[in-house]
Amino acid sequence: MARGADPQTYRVRLEGAVAKDIENTLSESSDLVTLRKSAPVSPVGLILRARGDTARLKHVLDSFGFYQSAVTATIDGEPLISADLADKLAALPAKTDAVVVVSFTPGPLYHLGKITITGDLPESMHGLLKLRTGQPAIAADVVNAGIRLLTALQDQGYAFAKVDDPPDAYELPDSRELDVEFHVQTGAVARFGAISVTGLQRTKLSSVLSRLKLHAGDQYSAQALDRARSNLLAMGVFGSVAVKIAPAPDANGQVPVTFRVTESSRHEVNPSAGYSSDLGGRASISWTDRNLLGSAEQLVLSASVINLNGSATNGTGYDTSAKVIVPEFLQPAQTLQIALEAIKQSLIAYDQTAETAGITLTRNLSKVWTVSVGATTTEDKIVQPEEAIFFPDRDPNEPFYYTLFAFPMTLRYDSTGLDSPLPDPTHGMRVAVTVAPTLSLGPPDSTFIITQVRASAYLDLDKLFATGAGRSVLAVRGLYGYAQGASVIDLPPDQRFYAGGSGTIRGYRFQAVGPQFAPLPGSTTPEPQGGVSVDAASVELRQRVGRNYGFAVFADGGRIGQQATPFSGEYQFGAGAGIRYYTPIGALRLDFALPLESRMERRARGDDLFEVYIGLGQAF
Repeated sequence: MARGADPQTYRVRLEGAVAKDIENTLSESSDLVTLRKSAPVSPVGLILRARGDTARLKHVLDSFGFYQSAVTATIDGEPLISADLADKLAALPAKTDAVVVVSFTPGPLYHLGKITITGDLPESMHGLLKLRTGQPAIAADVVNAGIRLLTALQDQGYAFAKVDDPPDAYELPDSRELDVEFHVQTGAVARFGAISVTGLQRTKLSSVLSRLKLHAGDQYSAQALDRARSNLLAMGVFGSVAVKIAPAPDANGQVPVTFRVTESSRHEVNPSAGYSSDLGGRASISWTDRNLLGSAEQLVLSASVINLNGSATNGTGYDTSAKVIVPEFLQPAQTLQIALEAIKQSLIAYDQTAETAGITLTRNLSKVWTVSVGATTTEDKIVQPEEAIFFPDRDPNEPFYYTLFAFPMTLRYDSTGLDSPLPDPTHGMRVAVTVAPTLSLGPPDSTFIITQVRASAYLDLDKLFATGAGRSVLAVRGLYGYAQGASVIDLPPDQRFYAGGSGTIRGYRFQAVGPQFAPLPGSTTPEPQGGVSVDAASVELRQRVGRNYGFAVFADGGRIGQQATPFSGEYQFGAGAGIRYYTPIGALRLDFALPLESRMERRARGDDLFEVYIGLGQAF
């Protein structure tokens, strides 16, 4: 029975001998492939879709330099021009797929022949095309050459330069070459004229103008305009920034420029949550004023409930903070941050209640280098009955009170090109070296310098696995830290180094790796003592699957030392695997990890059989 205009389901197969990247482009360009599930069609619609694909895929092959290519399609073995094809499709039984086969023959590859530039282009700029006779005649390379040349002209002050897009192209079938001719009009060198900004509401004009780094009378530059737009977006207060240049020079030969901005919502509320079996659950909320005084100053208030039913915790705690961030403090590349924080946590290692006030000045040295200096003061209350071994005259349950003054200095390097820790890094490195001279007033008074080096590197394995850029990534990280000038007894418990947990060695409970105190009376579980040094490393393979899914396998190792000697002492290792669900703001992560030690050793340390970690963003 004929089904009239009911949707015709189908299967599609692309056939042809081409390179993998061309095959992928053909598949992505095919409506038959991309619309098969999302846009059902009638039998006639299927024929029209197949006809459209033959022309579309021919154009794709042309763009790769195969100008004598041929693309044909059949449906259930019938050519598309068959007069009764639509009737045959309509007569198919319900839920019967038609089979569409698209065949392509690329033919010979064309190469570039003669490359000509006409017009008034300075001779010194001819090389900017970066095209050479004999290279494959790939359309994107030719078009990009013209764009590159136009951008270079605009960067040299030729605001109204023109380069034909696309250039004239002449196919030479006998020699299988493609001659191209670029027509260029440079016009006169121009300078910026009046610079104006529209759309401002709360944001101060003076603050915006200082970010532009443009001045009337400067030589025109498209690159300078791009930087200015990026600088405005980086303020964090604008949802959009558009640049409009006058269509012609003014009476003085200058080019007026207008920046049209749209301010984002001033306030932002962000909830978040996470879970690990050692530290338990965490629920947080933050409130941000992104334009406190009209110059992109930020006020960030956050509050978290932490340690909800974790195996390495003894009760629920909190972590609250208030931060004021002042950009362009005294210098354009400097940021001042003033922070207050209060935390309460009950860990297996110790119970802590602390209030911290700090000020940090950060300066961007370049796109990848940042340096910061700061000063913090902390009032710390620690309860750790095991400390009685160091202070036998004290009541084990009596709190230890410390006042700490620290002066941290940090040098950072980041070549990942990411402004946020949530997106996946796929290449580059992150390195942070922190040195923090610290004065501790407490039992006992002490002075020490805490040094930490953290590094991570990311290698895209696309060329090795041919899976697509950023889909297969090898990530490694390392940590080394030591406290100079102090023994374990000189360091407040929260200033010591610990290992175990998602930040160092997954599979072990938080702070469980390293020296342990003997179990207290009535307990069979030793508790972490901490140390004066730490070194740890991780390696992780991350693989994306499809559009939104992925997985990771990893191994971690490290140790805690009672001396500052690096890479000495007993190392412990953990390994595991996890799944990922990729969202626009980062990957949702679920990891399982095991400690690589015997069951007897694990029981003696009080470790769990395995640990679970859930969060947003990769582990590092």
